[in-house]
Amino acid sequence: MNLSDGLINTMGWWGMFIGVVLATYIWRGLGVLLAGHISQNSEIFRWLSCVTYAMVGALTVKLILFPTGLLMQVPISFRVSVCIGCVALSLFLRMSLMQSLLFGSSLMAGFGLYLQYQHFFSI
Repeated sequence: MNLSDGLINTMGWWGMFIGVVLATYIWRGLGVLLAGHISQNSEIFRWLSCVTYAMVGALTVKLILFPTGLLMQVPISFRVSVCIGCVALSLFLRMSLMQSLLFGSSLMAGFGLYLQYQHFFSI
């Protein structure tokens, strides 16, 4: 018997639900109480922002260079080219992030359709 089964047998489903709600909202409430006393321009917030951007960047690079699932079928040269193209379009043509993401997504979807129906394109 695992821990959740033991708690359900002891407290019942409603007890589990109340425990989960309390555990979640206690931390949210503390965050609301402390938020007014912390400066958003402080060093800790700037550090947290840097860490957040670094994690997003690292996960993006990991997804491009070491993909899992269907993305593994797309050659790395195409994945990197799409990324470079989207960044270039975003910087030089002043495209918004949403436009760049739509452009990159449509390129990847087009490549997937090409792979699926490549027998129609062969001579």
